[in-house]
Amino acid sequence: MTTTHETSHPTDPRPAVRCGIVPPYLLQALASSGEPHLEERARETLRLDQLRYEEHAREHSLRPDGARVSRRANRATTEAPNRVVHDAGGGTTLPGEKVRAEGEPATDDTAVNEAYDGLGATWDLWNAAYGRNSLDDRGLGLVATVHYGTNYDNAFWDGSQMVFGDGDGVVLLGFTRSLDVIGHELAHGVTQYTSGLVYQDQAGALNEHVSDVFGILVKQRALGQSAEESDWLIGAELLGPDVKGVALRSMKEPGTAYDDPRLGKDPQPGHMRDFVDTDDDNGGVHINSGIPNRAFHLVATTLGGNAWERAGAIWYAVITGDIKADCDFATFAALTEAAAVAAHGEDSEEARAVRDAWAQVGVTNETGGAAGGGSEREPAPAPAPTPSPEPEPSPVPAGGEPGLVQVRRTGGFAGQVRERTVRLDELPDDDATAWRTLLASPTLMALAQGRMIPDAFRYGVSCDVPPVDVTIPEPALPEGVRELFDRTLEA
Repeated sequence: MTTTHETSHPTDPRPAVRCGIVPPYLLQALASSGEPHLEERARETLRLDQLRYEEHAREHSLRPDGARVSRRANRATTEAPNRVVHDAGGGTTLPGEKVRAEGEPATDDTAVNEAYDGLGATWDLWNAAYGRNSLDDRGLGLVATVHYGTNYDNAFWDGSQMVFGDGDGVVLLGFTRSLDVIGHELAHGVTQYTSGLVYQDQAGALNEHVSDVFGILVKQRALGQSAEESDWLIGAELLGPDVKGVALRSMKEPGTAYDDPRLGKDPQPGHMRDFVDTDDDNGGVHINSGIPNRAFHLVATTLGGNAWERAGAIWYAVITGDIKADCDFATFAALTEAAAVAAHGEDSEEARAVRDAWAQVGVTNETGGAAGGGSEREPAPAPAPTPSPEPEPSPVPAGGEPGLVQVRRTGGFAGQVRERTVRLDELPDDDATAWRTLLASPTLMALAQGRMIPDAFRYGVSCDVPPVDVTIPEPALPEGVRELFDRTLEA
């Protein structure tokens, strides 16, 4: 069994990233679907994600005595699961009311029981297949909260616990329904304690990929499915009955999971020639994960049998081995090949399967080297999903009085993109005055010096007169300024 990173940071994991299962382009599509209920729920999900980020930042900051704030359950004293499920009751305060603890009987709430069972199935995979004692390999208690928010369209790991929404009931159903979604989110916790893959660009896509891999393996093991028998679908149980699609993602055939008027068409690529080069969604972490996802599927189906025993063991060796947090696709491919060779030999079936898979998805060439001759392949640009274009604005006035201001919000937990160009004289008087004051002062430039944080919103402000072009991290914004920006985006 490969040694984990516990020796280097046994009590303080690498920085947690708050990760949700619903890709940002889906929430963006729902927020502009033309159906009021769906739009309202998607926007409320995004609003709650922003508030949750702020709460997370407070809870995980250092206290004066240096102790980290945490909602973790007590660590298990033996190698056995230690589960606690809470009910938020439609609110957003975490963890909520405790409704079921380890060893207690089932309740009359299906979501509670599904969450409890899903936590157990996930713990069982990591322990039985890889000898891992919970997410941190030290008996970390598994905490979950159900019924978060009102028809909240997501589920997420926040660095300490799992949180499940009930979905909008039309397009997205209750998030405890899907075992692979539970396994996916908890795998973000394992990544937090092992490889610590940065949630940005190719490393971020690998972060999402690792969660999809171990999420599908949780489902396969619980159902007793071989690689050939699995549907290789992530979130198949989440889509409503009238949605034109089968799941949130397909690891077997990225880009084919759905094609629905409200969701759009699945944009995931399955080959590096279709890599999506974008600044949104932390560099396309939910989209480009389709490429390594397909590579894993190819390895698993080539080897056959139980995917968690052969392909999964290779991937586990990589994420708990000598991997850097900024790992790219080509480096990850090389690490998986090295792990296969170390365990089975240079000419083994495992090594050949790994080499062939990465070549088939264009990450490496047929000899195993990085495609394009380097470890960082320059992707072929492809457009990320964007809202319908808005009419061209009128020219900016030539004088010194600001007339047009563009505000753009990107990132955030869900990666939604919103953009609006407005004339100040069309805004309410108070907002127009506030904008003129901001644009004429050094405040925006000072705020732009704040540190960019993964999963926080980023606000871009540009204006020709006076010349302003800044990007500001949401945590750096005073509440009044952020509210001004949001009102302007809604104008």
